[in-house]
Amino acid sequence: MELRDIIFLVFGLLAVFSGIVVAFTPRIIHAVFSLLVTFCGVAGLYVLLQADFIAGAQIMVYVGGILVLLLFGVMLTQRIGKIDMKGAAVQRLPAAILCAALLAILLVMIYATPWSVVEEKVWTPTAPELGKQIMTDYLLPFEVVSILLLGVLMGAALLARTEKES
Repeated sequence: MELRDIIFLVFGLLAVFSGIVVAFTPRIIHAVFSLLVTFCGVAGLYVLLQADFIAGAQIMVYVGGILVLLLFGVMLTQRIGKIDMKGAAVQRLPAAILCAALLAILLVMIYATPWSVVEEKVWTPTAPELGKQIMTDYLLPFEVVSILLLGVLMGAALLARTEKES
């Protein structure tokens, strides 16, 4: 087992186990900090898969944006530390059965797939190629998404504006 495999296992197990903590912890603040570890583990996996742009986006968007938003929401809410998130015991058995069935299907698919061995390529940065693809081949979808996001921003500003009393 090479060092790369060991690092992959560490990041993978870190992401999986902290994800389990997110799902099953009764305290919301523990779930948020476990989500931080999960996002960082996923970013580490992206780095190992030589997807540097996606790893940077993972850190900036999820850790820097979504997680900070969740932390502010938790910190600014009154008495959030005393709230326990407990699901009904009735839902646990069907959820466990569904998870076991999905795991079985996933394992069957993994073992039934004839995986081909590909030789390792020399690493090249992905951001310049991604930028070239977005500005040439995928320019129309990029512009459609930008117009959609502009509409969402305008709608959010319209909803957030306060009415003046006359």
